Amino acid sequence: MRIGIISDTHGSLSAWEKVTSSVFNDVDLIIHAGDVLYHGPRNPLPDGYDPQKLAAAINSSRIPIIISRGNCDAEIDQMLVAWPLQSPYAFLQIESLRFLVNHGHRLAPHDMQTQAERHGVQFFIFGHSHVPEILKKNEIIFINPGSPSLSKDPQKRRTVAILEAGRTYLVDIETREIIQEASF
Repeated sequence: MRIGIISDTHGSLSAWEKVTSSVFNDVDLIIHAGDVLYHGPRNPLPDGYDPQKLAAAINSSRIPIIISRGNCDAEIDQMLVAWPLQSPYAFLQIESLRFLVNHGHRLAPHDMQTQAERHGVQFFIFGHSHVPEILKKNEIIFINPGSPSLSKDPQKRRTVAILEAGRTYLVDIETREIIQEASF
């Protein structure tokens, strides 16, 4: 199974289309760690900002999508997006792999570790910071895919993550370069 991991699209239809037509074109599942439609009052409008069309694109996805509600997601977003915006966590198990997804805006790193251990997951997926990172601690892999629309990465890379065949990695959506990876 090949899983696409994304967060912080913030209403950018163009970022969603770029990711789904390239890096995610052959994934079996998409996990979204929140902040789907609204850009948020502290952020600029991202390129291709069109929340209604992004909602329509997400709704027409042939690929199943698991979404954890972010701090910029509201009740109105759920009225537009057909997939459930789960809060505060989305939990899923695929074969022997367990995932906990949370936007991350209310959790310190030690809280994420505690929740991951409590729920017996191998992967904790989060977003919010717009900074991509993969960290492995006590056999748990913490994945922040960054943002494909409003990057706060020091190198301004717009990123997502992929999980497949015993490894997970961060991908620059412009160059398709793998910028970090971890095996499991």
